Amino acid sequence: MIAGKKDLILRELEAGTGAAIAASVNYRGLRSGLRIWFGDLDEQHGPVAELRPFGLKGHRVSLSFGNFSREVIGQIQQASPEDVQLARALVATIRPDIEVDILGQNLSEWCITSGAFQMTAKVRDLELPLEDTAVIATCHEVIVPMMAAMAELIGYDVIEVQGDHEEPAFEGAIMPSVILRRERNPRNRLLAIRIHGEKCGVCGLEPRLAYGDAGSIIEVHHLEPVASLAEPRPYDPRTDLVPLCPNCHRAVHSRRPVPFTIEEIRSLMRVLH
Repeated sequence: MIAGKKDLILRELEAGTGAAIAASVNYRGLRSGLRIWFGDLDEQHGPVAELRPFGLKGHRVSLSFGNFSREVIGQIQQASPEDVQLARALVATIRPDIEVDILGQNLSEWCITSGAFQMTAKVRDLELPLEDTAVIATCHEVIVPMMAAMAELIGYDVIEVQGDHEEPAFEGAIMPSVILRRERNPRNRLLAIRIHGEKCGVCGLEPRLAYGDAGSIIEVHHLEPVASLAEPRPYDPRTDLVPLCPNCHRAVHSRRPVPFTIEEIRSLMRVLH
């Protein structure tokens, strides 16, 4: 049963979204499901994803908002255009063969305007839908981008804040903040890897293939050095970030203050070989 995979699912989602995740078993219906939400928001005050079996060989993931989510939805509506763009891009990385529907909205231009928002995804034709590998795949391919998109809109990427620190309207609410720096945004890293893969952009090494379970050590490099920015700006994971293995990442930054370019490191490697 999917409900029995709770610990596995929580581990995968926390690693994928960069946020604390909580979950509970939903026993309503013929087959139990798992309800999933952000750990610092209770189940009634924010987005909730639910994973259930779908038919005999599939999974269904639905995302909606709790009955008391007005404060969080109000915060989402204040999200910057860059946050909205990145949230949509995260959902757009869900594989084309997975059916995604957003109630009453176009998939490419969706937005959250009320608590009636609902997103669903159906994963079909799984050989062993209750096995760990199938559940992990649905976590990576569906639930992570959905929840990461919500995290982006809510504002889990705040690094430095300014302004008055007022008491939240309810316990667990996220206080309004001013985002000053975004270059360490975990969703940027997630999206960069989903777009470019886990292959090093210099040497071509795929650490996960080389090291198995110990191989999730790919790093993400900023093509424009953070230190060179005159002022903070959002990064586009498609053009501004590139995955590198730890060795190549260290080599790129061995020159200071301006790091080597990807092409320069490749040229140095060709000379050595």
